[in-house]
Amino acid sequence: MGPLSGIRIIEVVGIGPGPFAGMMLADMGAEVIIVDRPGPPTLLDFKVDINRRGKRSIVLDLKSAEDKETFLKLCETADGLFEGFRPGTMEKLGLGPDDIASRNSRLVYGRMTGWGQTGPLAKTAGHDLNYISLSGALHAMGAPGTAPPVPLNLVGDYGGGGMMLAFGLVCALLEAKTSGKGQTIDVSMVEGSSALMSIFHSMKSSGMWDGTRGTNMLAGDAHFYDTFETADAKYVSFGAIELPFMQIFVEKAGLDPSWLSNHLNVQKWPELKQELTTIFKSKTRAEWQSLLDGTDACFAPILTMDEALSHPHNIARESFVEVDGVMQPAPTPKFSRTAPKVQHGPSPKGTDTDAILKGLQRT
Repeated sequence: MGPLSGIRIIEVVGIGPGPFAGMMLADMGAEVIIVDRPGPPTLLDFKVDINRRGKRSIVLDLKSAEDKETFLKLCETADGLFEGFRPGTMEKLGLGPDDIASRNSRLVYGRMTGWGQTGPLAKTAGHDLNYISLSGALHAMGAPGTAPPVPLNLVGDYGGGGMMLAFGLVCALLEAKTSGKGQTIDVSMVEGSSALMSIFHSMKSSGMWDGTRGTNMLAGDAHFYDTFETADAKYVSFGAIELPFMQIFVEKAGLDPSWLSNHLNVQKWPELKQELTTIFKSKTRAEWQSLLDGTDACFAPILTMDEALSHPHNIARESFVEVDGVMQPAPTPKFSRTAPKVQHGPSPKGTDTDAILKGLQRT
């Protein structure tokens, strides 16, 4: 039984960070019920949607008086719910935090948006790329003299959004056990991604980085923290930030010890990086693995998603799991006593409607 066993969460269907947060909660043992919309599939309905794993599904038309009442009765049985609409949308439906609190004052109400519930941008559209632009996170990425890159939507949607939503819900659920009262959680992906930038604010305030590209040791500017191509057109990552770790690499690679003398000399970084580029291209990825795997040189091969499934470390840790014939990331983190697990594969829309409705009739 996972650590959230016995907790019921209502997920009003959405995209991106909300479903990811729901998956995290379901992996930890919570009963997560997706309230799906009626109608045919859309472009955002994946054929295999891993974020729906472990959840149950009921189809309700929240604009219908009858289905709205069913939704409210479902909320009476729940510990929490979350939604990802623009501010005011749920209130227009008569299903905002105050409406739900009148039926269940202990329920915690999570609200997932990009800009937050208030502020001049609150009701405008946006996506991950826009939110991490406003937090300063995107500006810090990329090479000097180039446009910031378009990263995967991990920083805003999932790190700053979905994980913050799951964290906020669990915090509020714990507090409700003491106070007996629910509350509303306002999750902003701008603020979530800004929180993820805390270390860079520390570096800037400590005089270790001036805020411009080209001088940040964690942004690929330093020779000792970057990715490199190998002789077989594959790639490796190298992160020997600390001098003792760099020394191990220098010794293993047969380099002159003078390499260590300019480790933190920002002016020398471009020159040293160019030399490392040539050095890493002198061997295949497998040859570098043979030389550096198992050492403290802070090295790793850059694996494809398929390669990651068969890496010995991931196999030993059972980092991936097969569900309904689909290999996918296993629940994380791991617990010593209340071990989480994938309860079942993704449920098609409406699969559990009848069973959930029957359950409400008995309450």
